[in-house]
Amino acid sequence: NGTFLKAFETALEHWLGVPYVSVMTNGTLPIMLALRSLGVESGEVITTPYTFVATSGVLEWMGLRPVFADVEEGYGTLSPSAAERLITQCTRAILPVHVHGYPCAVDDFAELSKRYDIPVIYDAAHAFGVKSGGHSILLHGDMATLSFHATKVFNSLEGGAVVCSSLEQKQRLDRMRNFGITGEVSVESEGLNAKMDEMRAAYGLLNLRNIDASIRQRKHLSKVYDGALQGVRGVRHPAIADGVEYNYAYYTLYIDAQEYGHTRDE
Repeated sequence: NGTFLKAFETALEHWLGVPYVSVMTNGTLPIMLALRSLGVESGEVITTPYTFVATSGVLEWMGLRPVFADVEEGYGTLSPSAAERLITQCTRAILPVHVHGYPCAVDDFAELSKRYDIPVIYDAAHAFGVKSGGHSILLHGDMATLSFHATKVFNSLEGGAVVCSSLEQKQRLDRMRNFGITGEVSVESEGLNAKMDEMRAAYGLLNLRNIDASIRQRKHLSKVYDGALQGVRGVRHPAIADGVEYNYAYYTLYIDAQEYGHTRDE
């Protein structure tokens, strides 16, 4: 909780347009602490099979049971209707992923959350800077988690964060990332070591100065690829949905093996 860490959190809140950010040492611990802070300690969590292994691995590690629902054709994000069909009395949360930075159907998941009284936590590891309707996609759900790993569009060498909507939530997460410690001789709750060090916080602050230029360059390169692939049958790049400001973190191709003549792996 040093000087650079505090400045990093404030800078992230300002750039992302979100109320509260709790920065942590990597992108996996934020999912664990977000679930635990919302009281999800047993039962089933509906999620997607189309994601990095950490999403479901975290659930298994915490003693939760991942229940896989199908994904939307075109973008690979979790299908709200498929998720709803798997809701049972054992369901404790829904963990959708903004795969490749493409936003999930957030309004549909909000409706599911309200109707079934189930929290929704978004794995937004790929979605740094993505907006929908002029607002950060990270504002949706009970919480959203980020990764600042070196492979991401924005990085602090290694790191991550939880985006939350209230000061109370942030203060709880801040305690949990530091063993539950609240003072020199007082420990208020359970916790673990998820703190980010000052060196990586300082690197993140410096790198934040470059993120706008980086996204502009990525957008330019995406258009170069679009032009080069025009007319290639069986190869499709998902279009950016109306109202979405994308971060161009990835250039995703879907291969129709029959039309293209080769499978993806080939």
